[in-house]
Formats: sequence, C-alpha cells, structure tokens
Amino acid sequence: MHTKNIINGGKEISQASKALILVHGRGGNARDILSLANNLNTQEFALFAPQATNNTWYPYSFLAPPAQNEPWLSSALEIMGQLLEEVKSKGIAEENIYFGGFSQGACLVAEFVTRNAARFGGVALFTGGLIGDMIYEGNYKGDFGGTPVFIGSGNPDAHVPVERIRETREVMDKMNARVSVKIYDNRPHTISQDEIDSANELVFGK
Repeated sequence: MHTKNIINGGKEISQASKALILVHGRGGNARDILSLANNLNTQEFALFAPQATNNTWYPYSFLAPPAQNEPWLSSALEIMGQLLEEVKSKGIAEENIYFGGFSQGACLVAEFVTRNAARFGGVALFTGGLIGDMIYEGNYKGDFGGTPVFIGSGNPDAHVPVERIRETREVMDKMNARVSVKIYDNRPHTISQDEIDSANELVFGK
C-alpha cells in the first residue's frame, strides 16, 4: 500500500490562487515530474507531486483487469483523493485545481478525475488513458462542466494503445469535458515539445 508522501514546489499555497497536482510514471519519481512544471505556464501555481511507494503506482499494465492491480490501484486513488481534499482545504477551489501526469501517472490521473468529475481547472494527460481491461463506465460519475483536457500520445506507443485514448476521450466527452487529443506518429514514449505547447495553450491558458 502507498504511504502518503507529497513533494511540494512552486508558490506557497497560502500565496497561490491555483494548484497543479503532477503524477509521475512507472519508475519515475515526484521530483522528476515536478521539473515538468518548469515548461508549463504554472509560475503562479502551488505544485504537488505524490510519490509512489517503490516508484510504481500499480504493478501490472493499466490494461490488466483492475483486480490484478489491487490493492495498489485503490491505494493510489485514495492518495489522490486525500491530496485533492487537502488542497481544497487550503482555500483553492476545484476550478483552480489542475492535474497532469505522464504514462502510468497520466493513467492514474485520468482514472481519478473521471471517477470524481467536477469543474477542475484543467487536465493534461501525457500518454495515458482510463484504467482496465475494458472501460468500466459504472466507475465514472460527476460532470466536468467544461473542464479542458489535453491528451497527447504516440502511434504506436509501447504502453498505451491509441484505441484506449479514443475510448477515454469518448467517456470524458460524455461527462462534459472539453477534450483535445493529439496523436503523434512514431513518437517515442516521452513528452514532446509540441505536447507541452499544446497543454499550455489548451489547459494552462497561455
């Protein structure tokens, strides 16, 4: 099970009007993903990056049956929920709370925000989609209320098939997110400059 371990960056939350929760991928760490904010239009944000136990949020592919990834998946989602409530308790409204993640972290972000849809500030998914061997629509509730969502991914990607990106978009669209998707042919499993530019334009407002 995961232990709550949050690395902070950016502005002090008492001095910030917006917050960004960034989630690292498999084998990554919180400090690495925090450095992504240096390339995003988040200079005025308080930054929060949870750290996965053993640098992995769940043991198997995000396309495995969810039960195979338990209890780690539920524990990761619980950490995310605790962090969101903590940020809200500091006076940051949901519409000023943003989410971003890469790879396994992007999948966790996608799953969390869609299970708890609300009018968030925005969501940037760098190579990630909803979790499971299929789409379990019964898990998803709420209304995104026009939340901007950017999803970027490669075709092919070693871990995230384009079909799951499409399915993720369909679910989020039905829940009133404003989803923009960019698929990059033969792009390595990384974050490209064009994805950063797109996230800045579509999610972070500049």
